[in-house]
Amino acid sequence: MFAKAILSLAALAVAVNAVPAPSAVCSQGRRASSEACCVWFDVLDDIQENLFDGSECGEEAHESLRLTFHDAIGFSPLLFREGKFGGGGADGSIMAFSEIETNFHANDGVDEIVEEQRPFALKHQVSFGDFIQFAGAVAVSNCAGGPRLQFLAGRSNISRPSPDLLVPEPSDDNDKIFARMGDAGFSPVEVVDLLASHSVAAQDKVDPTIPGTPFDSTPSSFDVQFFVETLLKGTLFPGNGSNVGEVESPLGGEFRLFSDSNIARDARTACEWQSFITDHASMVRKFEAVMVKLATLGQNPRALTDCSEVIPVPANVQLPPATLPAGKSLKDVQVACRATPFPAIRAAPGPATTVAPVPPS
Repeated sequence: MFAKAILSLAALAVAVNAVPAPSAVCSQGRRASSEACCVWFDVLDDIQENLFDGSECGEEAHESLRLTFHDAIGFSPLLFREGKFGGGGADGSIMAFSEIETNFHANDGVDEIVEEQRPFALKHQVSFGDFIQFAGAVAVSNCAGGPRLQFLAGRSNISRPSPDLLVPEPSDDNDKIFARMGDAGFSPVEVVDLLASHSVAAQDKVDPTIPGTPFDSTPSSFDVQFFVETLLKGTLFPGNGSNVGEVESPLGGEFRLFSDSNIARDARTACEWQSFITDHASMVRKFEAVMVKLATLGQNPRALTDCSEVIPVPANVQLPPATLPAGKSLKDVQVACRATPFPAIRAAPGPATTVAPVPPS
């Protein structure tokens, strides 16, 4: 197992290659580079209609993207070096052993999407690890401005429960988060790249009185507003007051995690955070690259089949540039990057911005 872990780390930097010429004919006359990819067209049709409500970037899409992280980050080379089992990474163990892993404190709330997804994996007879990563890639492709992620198929359906305490918590300080993520192979800057996922995310369990409270004012768009709004001075709590893992947010109806707030203002990560505010293309490109690493944690990518052609091409949507929410000014920004001036973005017109919760579907 230790040798396998080292092999997987050496292969984590595999990039998304050009899709090979189609050679297999699949259902509805669709073509794929490998016959092994054909089943994923059928899975795609099923989940777009019956999980994502007709290709929406809604709650199930948000939670499916979140699940890719919670399954994969259960991987620790440090534990392997200590002679312990360090987890299988992106192996589907969170679904195979949901009675164990969804009871980990850091996984609070993922049980619902696990139970929603499992019947699809069983119906199409694909591995849990493959299904989790596929569903997450399809989910984020449904979001305006979203990326097109690589998808490699062929993970084994044989796994073991991940050890506890490998998923970072929103109440953790930066040093603890960076150490845990560093153990899994991610730099502090890559942690910021992964946090682009919070542009289409919401909280349910940090403050359970206000489930569906988003982290920015545009939770159905994979855009840069999250990186702007996280740097604004916090002024209020959207729910019942401060909870563990929560700090004040700048807008009514918007939630701010303690960890997001700290990482946005840390000298090790502040400039990467700020750089995305005026560069959506860079945010998407770096998210695609870091998700290649996440989706293959604990796996040997060379033993998997590239079925990326099945992932939908996101709609070509022209997103508006980053703005300060209405009612805010540059004086409300807590600038943390010393190397580069904060961009001179404008404030949106109209009355002060408030954010509606993500509606349940």
